[in-house]
Amino acid sequence: MPASVGINRQVGRPLTGWEHVEQSIAVILTTPIGSRVMRREFGSEVPALIDRPMTNRVILAVYAATANALRRWEPRFRLTRCQLQQASLTGELSIALFGTYYPSGHLGDFTPDRSEMTSVVSLGRAA
Repeated sequence: MPASVGINRQVGRPLTGWEHVEQSIAVILTTPIGSRVMRREFGSEVPALIDRPMTNRVILAVYAATANALRRWEPRFRLTRCQLQQASLTGELSIALFGTYYPSGHLGDFTPDRSEMTSVVSLGRAA
């Protein structure tokens, strides 16, 4: 039995394992803090940053907001580094995340599954 099970937000099929964590990471990073009615503190500061011009200072703030949100909300993934993947003139912004996957981290078991996992998350439009 998988440690965690969820539903794919796009097609409604069951998600388990790393796929479930990837979806959770995307939800965490794209949800503005204060936007969930019963969980006002859930989410990240990333949505407030992506409408700014992508200066070095803002990119660093995106990295910090990403690290803080994942540390707080996703115990199944420990971020070790992140890298801006795309910041195009059309406003697309995505970030590559590298870290350790803990399949049962939400249960307090921090035994890693693999040495390093990678996920690329589309964060939306930048200014």
